[in-house]
Amino acid sequence: MKLSLISSFSLSLLLFLSIPLLSLSERCNPNDKKALLEIKKGLGNPYDLITWDPKTDCCTDWAKVTLSCDDKTNRVTTLNLFKIDVASHLSPAFGDLPYLNSLDINNVRNLSGPIPPTITKLSKLTFLRISQTNISGPVPEFLSKLKNITYINLSYNNLVGTIPPSLSTLSNLEFLRLDRNKLTGPIPESFSKLAPKLTYLYLGHNQLTGVVPTSFAGWSFATIDLSRNMLKGDISFLFGKDKTTFEMLLDHNKFQFDFSKLMFGKNLARLDLNHNKIYGSLPTALTKQSWQLFNVSYNMLCGKIPQGEFMQRFDLYSYFHNKCLCDSPLPPCKS
Repeated sequence: MKLSLISSFSLSLLLFLSIPLLSLSERCNPNDKKALLEIKKGLGNPYDLITWDPKTDCCTDWAKVTLSCDDKTNRVTTLNLFKIDVASHLSPAFGDLPYLNSLDINNVRNLSGPIPPTITKLSKLTFLRISQTNISGPVPEFLSKLKNITYINLSYNNLVGTIPPSLSTLSNLEFLRLDRNKLTGPIPESFSKLAPKLTYLYLGHNQLTGVVPTSFAGWSFATIDLSRNMLKGDISFLFGKDKTTFEMLLDHNKFQFDFSKLMFGKNLARLDLNHNKIYGSLPTALTKQSWQLFNVSYNMLCGKIPQGEFMQRFDLYSYFHNKCLCDSPLPPCKS
């Protein structure tokens, strides 16, 4: 009888002690867990987030592909939602993860609605991608409050309206993608303030109008994509012998300038200018470039196509529908 009482007491004591030990062993901050469960609810509790169980530790038991926690603070620092099956919107609870430095929402096709203003509460955020979704509304002015941001990708969405000039106050921004939306209006003149930090600029496949700001003249990009808009004017100032630009996607616009006077930086390897109003001839300096992509079709160019190792890799589709270009791969020039 005495032995039985001792055993019973020992078991009760063990169970009592195990409760706080289990609680202490959980890394996940309770505020972070609450926010994450609200995010899951806002997304319609998708099956893809089945591991997001309120009874388990978000830092250790939830799918590692969706989030990660800092080893010291145990706060959620990255959140990745890729190709999950939802038909809902972005919850304001995204703003309740104050230690988040990376938010990546990619290829979530049925995600709709605007970007919530609570995003501005993420003061530590450096990486923001919301791409290949059905989100709508304007590019938010409030993104300018994310002062530590270095990367913004809002491509392949249904965003409308003009590009907010306030984005030019993001002094740490290195990468900006707003392509494949329905944006209108001009490229903000104030964007020149982002130089030289911003080296990747993608504004293609929108409905932008006006001219490219001449303040871009002293700026070298790794990539600049202005393709498939309704931009016009002389953009020869984007070229130059001292430029370090690698890729220029400028096709399907209304650009008009003399191509024969251009100089090219040694890094330029990808140039697409098809479907514009470019005139003049092709300068022999083109033969010195290590071209990976070159297309000047559907313009108003004349004269001989310069012959050189990297020029010969392109077929007639890179040159045809010009005013009077000739020589290989087009018909020979008339003597």
